[in-house]
Amino acid sequence: MRRSLTGATVLALLLSAAPAGAAPRSEPADGERLSWAARQLGRQALPERDGWAAEGTGTTGGSTATPERTRVVRSRAELVAALGGDNASNAADATPKIIYVDGAVDGFEGPDGTPLNCADLADPGYRLDAYLAAYDPAVWGRVAPTGALEEARARSVANQTRQTQINVGPNTTIIGLRGARLTGLTLMIDRASNVIVRNLTFVDARDCFPAWSPTDGEAGNWNSQYDQISVRRSEHVWIDHNTFTDGDNPDSGQPTYFGRPYQVHDGSLDVTHTASLVTASWNRFTGRDKLMLIGSSNTVGPDVGRLKVTLHHNLFDGVLQRLPRVRFGQVDVYNNHYRLGGADFQYALGVGVQSALYAQNNFFTLDATIQDADLLYDWGGTALTERGTWVRHGGGPARPVDLLAAYNAAHEPDLGADAGWTPTLRRDPVLPTPLVPLLVGPLAGADRLPV
Repeated sequence: MRRSLTGATVLALLLSAAPAGAAPRSEPADGERLSWAARQLGRQALPERDGWAAEGTGTTGGSTATPERTRVVRSRAELVAALGGDNASNAADATPKIIYVDGAVDGFEGPDGTPLNCADLADPGYRLDAYLAAYDPAVWGRVAPTGALEEARARSVANQTRQTQINVGPNTTIIGLRGARLTGLTLMIDRASNVIVRNLTFVDARDCFPAWSPTDGEAGNWNSQYDQISVRRSEHVWIDHNTFTDGDNPDSGQPTYFGRPYQVHDGSLDVTHTASLVTASWNRFTGRDKLMLIGSSNTVGPDVGRLKVTLHHNLFDGVLQRLPRVRFGQVDVYNNHYRLGGADFQYALGVGVQSALYAQNNFFTLDATIQDADLLYDWGGTALTERGTWVRHGGGPARPVDLLAAYNAAHEPDLGADAGWTPTLRRDPVLPTPLVPLLVGPLAGADRLPV
């Protein structure tokens, strides 16, 4: 059965029509030779009805790009050039563009190709050992750091942002060729609607200069800044068949300072600051802590009525929290497979302020440390719609579970059972839950598309 499902899925991907008026299937202007499949997929639009990003005008990315704006890139400098030429202004470049990533592109690569490290980006006034000595709560107290060392840390962050945050403009498709990796960088999609990102492995978007926040939680926390993909103030974004990982630099391997883990990673895919109409499909999230934050803060304001996101056929594998955590948005979460466990696991679905989560036919494979009631967390929300969930504990049999009832039996106050809406933007019928791991495991993530 796996062979027929895979073939049908690939065929559907290849034959999905690009929008009317798309440019001819020509090679890039730089003379690179691309396979027929790569050219087809580079110009593919999001299929009709495929989640929130299909609403209205849909999501076409750079499908109408001319040969001059169709590039193959192999370095940070080439990626910036393909996006418009100047990282500081590329976010405003609305010319349709298709960018194929070939091999590994490292955000810590200087303009001349020289590898950089955290010391190269540090302000002369910043040293971690001095920062730790100055702001130790036993010495400084539990108030926010201020003064010369904190100012030097902020300047260091600004240096890193200019280097590792790659700004993406509207009407852009970025697609990886087989084995493509984006390492140590953030794709920033800010005020840049109509963007497609596919078939890329994102690795280790590390923060060289995490901030100490002594009032974050009871004991304080180290907080990092850089997501692997950040979607802000944008609409019509399709994130498909990507893999997100910390590689050989997991947060679990970081030291502890002030009694708290020195966390150098933030989210995999955050949707914040009034962004909306996002579809994330067939992605693989593996071995990470924070995954997906939808909504910027608990403050009632511009996010209300926004943050409409669809998550379908994604694999969440060995990850710890925010799968997703939602504020305000109408978020459709269906046919995803969760493989979760370990002492550091926190929760899967975070029900935040005025959130409207609709979770249907998701499959959870759990180790013995996780109970059904642990999969939800109340971050100030009041209700979610949850149906069709199946759970397998350890090597035991899979069984249907009323996840909301399990949560309410173990927690107060209860969460209501009606999120107040019903999704209508779904390309295909929802899979029966027992089939989800059979399909999602082999097909989710990078290097599953025929490029």
